[in-house]
Amino acid sequence: MEVFSGPTSHSYFSQRLRLHYVDWGNPEAPPLLLVHGGRDHCRNWDWIARELRKDYHVIAPDLRGHGDSEWIRGGTYNTMDYVYDIAQLIHQLKLAPLKIISHSMGGGVSLRYSGIFPENVEKLVAIEGVGPSPKIIAERKVYEVDRAMRGWVKQMRKFSGHQLRRYPSIEEAAARMKEANPHLSLDQAHHLTVHGVNQNEDGTFCWKFDNYVRSYPSTGMNMEDSVALLSKIDCPTMLVRGAESNAPDPKQDGRAELFKNVRIETVENAGHWVHHDQLKIFMGLLKDFL
Repeated sequence: MEVFSGPTSHSYFSQRLRLHYVDWGNPEAPPLLLVHGGRDHCRNWDWIARELRKDYHVIAPDLRGHGDSEWIRGGTYNTMDYVYDIAQLIHQLKLAPLKIISHSMGGGVSLRYSGIFPENVEKLVAIEGVGPSPKIIAERKVYEVDRAMRGWVKQMRKFSGHQLRRYPSIEEAAARMKEANPHLSLDQAHHLTVHGVNQNEDGTFCWKFDNYVRSYPSTGMNMEDSVALLSKIDCPTMLVRGAESNAPDPKQDGRAELFKNVRIETVENAGHWVHHDQLKIFMGLLKDFL
């Protein structure tokens, strides 16, 4: 099994929550922030961080409700709260200006941050993280507000009764991880699982993320505001998608035109987790872009 020296663990506070991040050292180098996706954790970036730690000061946070960061005590996991957490981390560690690499939900968070604070971001990479297409957003508008809120209440009640799945061993949890993403090697699945589970008192294992992170608020940023934020991003931006992913192509649905300086890459034989599925190809694109 592949072994390499890892980062150091740290914490910071945002809205009274104790949040966790890892630091890969080299503090005199240019800062680079790695923002994971939903139901993931900061150690999913380890292969990327190991490649870049010689040239950058790499910081990777666990978003609230994920990894070793605290869960919220009521309320909803809102995208703007994630944005605030990232803004606080960058502010407290004095990381700006910096470069950001993000995935999935973390891409949406990073895009919003970059539109709100364009002066703080030098370059931005979003892997499968541009958010819903204009078509999906338009379809959501069909629902009346009361119907949408009823659906949200029903969804939250469903999650409240959900029993976390307990795995008898790390190996069985890793097998579930690999089932969700067949492109993963056994070593990758094991590594992601070891850092993604807690051991229960009875010896079984559960995923670390709060089950409520699966739920999204019944109301969110409208299309007009989303477009306005994306158009505020000044830095060079690279959008990466997997050819096997269900995510819509921003070239085809018009979202690419919202960016001032954008590069779009589609990686073959890769799904939603491009940076895991085709690490060497992704690293080549990344190093060329950065």
